[in-house]
Amino acid sequence: MLPPSRREFVSLTLSESGSYTNSKQWRRQSCWRLSRLQRSLILLTLMLLLVCGIVTSPTLIGHWRGGAFGGNRDDGKQSFVVDLKNEYRSILPEPPSERKDYRRRGPPVLQNRLQSKTNVSGLWREENHGLDLKNADKGSEGGKPIISWRGAVIVEEQASDTDTKDTENRDDPASLALAESRLEAVREAFRHAWKGYKDYAWGHDELKPISKSYGEWFGLGLTLIDALDTMWILGLKEEFAEAREWVAKELSFDKNVDVNLFESTIRILGGLLSTYHLTRDSMFLDKAKDIGSRLMPAFNTASKIPYSDVNIGKGTAHPPRWTSDSTVAEVTSIQLEFRELSRLTGDPKYKLAVMEVMKQVHKLDGKQDGLVPMFINTNNGLFSHQGIYTLGARADSYYEYLLKQWIQGGKTENELLDDYLQAVEGVKKNLVKKSTPLDLTFVGELSHGHFSPKMDHLVCFLPGTLALGAHYGLPADHMELAKQLIETCYQMYAQMETGLSPEIVHFNMHEGSTKDVDVKIADRHNLLRPETVESLFYLYRFTKDKKYQQWGWEILQNFNKYTRVPTGGYTSINNVCDPAYPSPRDKMESFFLGETLKYFYLLFSEDPNLISLDKYVFNTEAHPLPIWPQAE
Repeated sequence: MLPPSRREFVSLTLSESGSYTNSKQWRRQSCWRLSRLQRSLILLTLMLLLVCGIVTSPTLIGHWRGGAFGGNRDDGKQSFVVDLKNEYRSILPEPPSERKDYRRRGPPVLQNRLQSKTNVSGLWREENHGLDLKNADKGSEGGKPIISWRGAVIVEEQASDTDTKDTENRDDPASLALAESRLEAVREAFRHAWKGYKDYAWGHDELKPISKSYGEWFGLGLTLIDALDTMWILGLKEEFAEAREWVAKELSFDKNVDVNLFESTIRILGGLLSTYHLTRDSMFLDKAKDIGSRLMPAFNTASKIPYSDVNIGKGTAHPPRWTSDSTVAEVTSIQLEFRELSRLTGDPKYKLAVMEVMKQVHKLDGKQDGLVPMFINTNNGLFSHQGIYTLGARADSYYEYLLKQWIQGGKTENELLDDYLQAVEGVKKNLVKKSTPLDLTFVGELSHGHFSPKMDHLVCFLPGTLALGAHYGLPADHMELAKQLIETCYQMYAQMETGLSPEIVHFNMHEGSTKDVDVKIADRHNLLRPETVESLFYLYRFTKDKKYQQWGWEILQNFNKYTRVPTGGYTSINNVCDPAYPSPRDKMESFFLGETLKYFYLLFSEDPNLISLDKYVFNTEAHPLPIWPQAE
């Protein structure tokens, strides 16, 4: 007897009751009467449709690439909170993130710090009551409010994971919205700093935001003058107008006061000249002529190397009480300003005085491969304390001004260019090393033939200067070194618990080191310095690599988190390694408004003509001065 034939199909039986139950019997009866071949074809078709849907879905691709399963999206996502008290968006840092950035070298703890610590007591907290989500960050599309670590309502910006690619179309609405929201964040930070200065330090040199008082250095309104061109660039018309009125009616240089030649030149003379060029308001030029002429007695020395201090009321000058030396950086970083003053006034005495200094330094003995010592004697005009070479304090802006004078003068002064190129080669030969374990490129110091892996935050001007030189046709390897160094400068922030750089770091070079950066207790302070943000601006302007904007945005958020004082202003801090209590110093340097916030704004701007680097050169206090026409 033959066995019964095997059926190659299943049957479907419908319930007669017409009601649905979730019983196993119902589920067993819910199959179509189909052959095995037909069922296989249907399943194959469904699988193909599913695969096609996944491949073509930008949302899913964005999640996978963006690290939805533990990776890091480098998508520029940022956080904003509405502060109805000031009618501005008050910027708060992002909530802690566990995502890791594959673009950054190093273990996760060095790449995206887990900032889960609370902020510093009631001093640092800003209450946010009555928040209106309808007004939350209009630059963000599709952002959903979440609760931050402070309990404030935050709106997440939505950005593409292609933010760091050069090929991104920067004119698309999402990119423009992101850029505008960040520009507004900088304007809000400036308004907050300005509020503190206006309320507690108006007309004085520096704000002490915690004690709600002020500090004097020269008694000349340093912060106000330093901030003039920043306000103009940021479009803060009301703030600029009130500052201009003070300069016109209250600023007088007819005072019996000693001022530092270098600091007065870069902050006051540079600020007034820059503001004149941006506004064409002759009042600022008149003030610049006044202070410029009052600083000239500093050059009345036997060696023509200027004294460090000038009494602008008496017309006398002298070295510091403890030495007859001036620092090399101070006497070689006043040239841009005095040269420009001669051009505007038609009086050559200013330019002749500062160029005599450059001629003497050019021919002096005591250099090593173009690197200069830190001190120069005003009596004999010779280098003193020879054998120590650094790109940090007391020597840094000498190298910066070699390049920038060459650019300012229309690239005609080859002696300046030769000295700059030789110095860069000297830096590469003697001072550039790699750290362990991440191979970070850094610039150390040389002391009587012995290398020290010490690097000041001040050295972070160098990536921007190298990039500027490459933009003007200098060797391409300058740009490569600039890119390596700016990553190191960023890591000086990223590896700190607060996300803010210390004043000085020491790099590890020994095999087996587990951490690239060591910070001594005395070096843990942060003064709100601009150098890293400055170099980020240059690198972004020349490469359009979005990661530089993202790094800058992280730094700005951490300034807001650890240095912002609720009643107005920002303060330098003593300890970048302690997020629980960074120990405020109660001082807002004038360069925070004059440089740091200005470079933040220019970094986030997508307009290459906003202070075009083909038309302007920045002095060492971030005051833009015009590049001279070739005929001059």
